[in-house]
Amino acid sequence: MKKSPLLNAEISHVIARLGHTDQLVIADAGLPVPASSQRIDLALTAGVPTFLQVFKVVTHEMQVERAILAEEIVDKNPQLHEALLAQLKQLEQHQGNTISLEYISHESFKVQTEQSRAVVRSGECSPYANVILCAGVTF
Repeated sequence: MKKSPLLNAEISHVIARLGHTDQLVIADAGLPVPASSQRIDLALTAGVPTFLQVFKVVTHEMQVERAILAEEIVDKNPQLHEALLAQLKQLEQHQGNTISLEYISHESFKVQTEQSRAVVRSGECSPYANVILCAGVTF
């Protein structure tokens, strides 16, 4: 049995197959999932699991060099935005690298998800609780 916190076999498999700059989306319950991306649905009910819970466990196993957010999160969900920024700072310290942050419109965000290897759907029901994580390298 695995020793890391990530026990979900589908997510672990996707992360193991990521190459440099490949993308993985962590999404709220409402983000549309493109037909071109694998859908990994963790949502059980409204709010379970939360976006931040999924983010924390996934990034424990994934090397991240860039994160893309919808610019609307700043005004429409400021509490979650601040909490996510704090978790990204912690992740930078843990990984020993700088994670670049990019903001794009929500419409552009949805188009960008078509490039992702997978979309991990949380049970989060707050607005714009989505992030595209771009894989880094560990060397």
